[in-house]
Amino acid sequence: MAFTVVIPARYGSSRFPGKPLADINGKPMIQHVVEQCRMAKSLQDVVVATDDPRIEDAVRAFCSVERTASDHLSGTDRVAEVAGRMQVDGIINIQGDEPMIDPEVIDQVAGALEDGEMSTAAVRISDEEDYKNPNAVKVVIDHRDRALYFSRSTVPFYRDGVELEITDQLKEYPFLKHLGIYGYRRDVLLNLVKLPVSGLERMERLEQLRALENGVSIQVVTVDYESISVDVPADLVRVEKILRNKI
Repeated sequence: MAFTVVIPARYGSSRFPGKPLADINGKPMIQHVVEQCRMAKSLQDVVVATDDPRIEDAVRAFCSVERTASDHLSGTDRVAEVAGRMQVDGIINIQGDEPMIDPEVIDQVAGALEDGEMSTAAVRISDEEDYKNPNAVKVVIDHRDRALYFSRSTVPFYRDGVELEITDQLKEYPFLKHLGIYGYRRDVLLNLVKLPVSGLERMERLEQLRALENGVSIQVVTVDYESISVDVPADLVRVEKILRNKI
């Protein structure tokens, strides 16, 4: 299969306006994301999708860029608009605030599309805060590594271990945290964004539940990778320090 990474990037983040262009060690953050993606072995191209001319102008210096409509409700919708103009088998959606995305994870998510209509990644939870945090989305999978459900609640509920400390529950069962990277077969993505918001999606505020509610199979690869995203300006300091130490 031929895969292209599409990175949705918007300027108007409420918590961090202009985030894709934030400087990290002399480069805009979006450039770090692009460079990490290009190290993946399974890709034929990397494209940034944006509705903002400032991002478009900056990105043209180092990557292909596509302008999109400004009224998209989600990054998935933005990615789908660009995918509709491409002739590829699969699309990998990488968030534009992941300057340290692991290329091997991208390859694993791409490879999982051989067995599914969609694919994504998860990591075993080892941190008590992730276990409790509703912003750390959990996923449960079946014996063929297909997603059964995603939730902001901690799932599954450990009924017989409810009296255990969280650290002991984490030793007893491989609770999984979902990572925000998606692979789509092109036709699946284009069909998915045409569907109405589903009931579970509305309740949990998780787009991937629309796919599950409509019978789309999501293959999940469990990886040894801890996502480090930039959500607010303070996160830049942590990322800059890690990247300097890798040089």
